[in-house]
Amino acid sequence: MKRILLIEDESSVVSFIKKGLSEEGYEVSVALNGSQGAHMAMTYEYDVIILDIMLPDKNGLEICKEIRSYNKKVAILFLTALGTAENIVLGLETGADDYLVKPFKFIELQARIKSLLRRTDPAQLTPTTEPYLYRFADIELNDLTKIVKRGDSVITFTSTEYRLLLLFMKNPTRVLSRTEILDQVWGVDFDMGTNVVDVYVNYLRKKLEQNNTLRVIHTVIGMGYVLKEE
Repeated sequence: MKRILLIEDESSVVSFIKKGLSEEGYEVSVALNGSQGAHMAMTYEYDVIILDIMLPDKNGLEICKEIRSYNKKVAILFLTALGTAENIVLGLETGADDYLVKPFKFIELQARIKSLLRRTDPAQLTPTTEPYLYRFADIELNDLTKIVKRGDSVITFTSTEYRLLLLFMKNPTRVLSRTEILDQVWGVDFDMGTNVVDVYVNYLRKKLEQNNTLRVIHTVIGMGYVLKEE
C-alpha cells in the first residue's frame, strides 16, 4: 500500500482528498499545519507528499525546502490557488515534482499521483520492454536502481534533477529545446517564460562537474541544451 502525506489546512479539501484516496487504496496521513507536516515528512516514510502552498503557520515553499534538505527522493505535489506561471515555477524550483491548481477534479489528482509513483518507483519499470542502463562518456545511469555514477563516484540527485538527466541520457547529441524539456520533465507543454530549465541545468552541471571538470551539458544559444562531449 502506497503511503501519502497530505499537508493541508482547509478541512473541506482534506476530507475530499482523504476520502477519495483512501477509497483508491492509499494510506493517507494528514497534517493540518505546516510545522506538523514538516515534522511528519521528516520522521516517517511516504511515497508522495501533497503540500498546500498557502498554509497559516508556515509557507509551503519553505516546507518543501526543508523536506528536500532531508529527503531527495520522495515525490512532492504542490496544491496551489495561485495558478500563475511565476508561482508554479517557484514551487518547482524549491524541489516540488509537480503541481495542481485549485480547484481541481479528483481524477486530475489521481492521475498526477499515479504519474509521480511511476517516476519514482523502480518496481514500475520493466527492463524487458525498455532499456534501463544508459552510458555517455564516463556517466552511467541505471534507471532500475536510480543510481548515477560519474567515473567511480556516485552522484545523488533530486527526482526532478534525475528526470532531467535521464532525458539528456536518452537523447545524446540531440539539441533539446526548453519547451521540450518542460514538457518531458515537468509535464508543462508550453514555454512559461521563466528560467526553471536553466536553473535545473545549472544544478545538474554543478553535481556532474563536482569531481570532474569536463562539461557534458552544453548550451546551444537560441535553441536549448545538448548532451555531448567537448
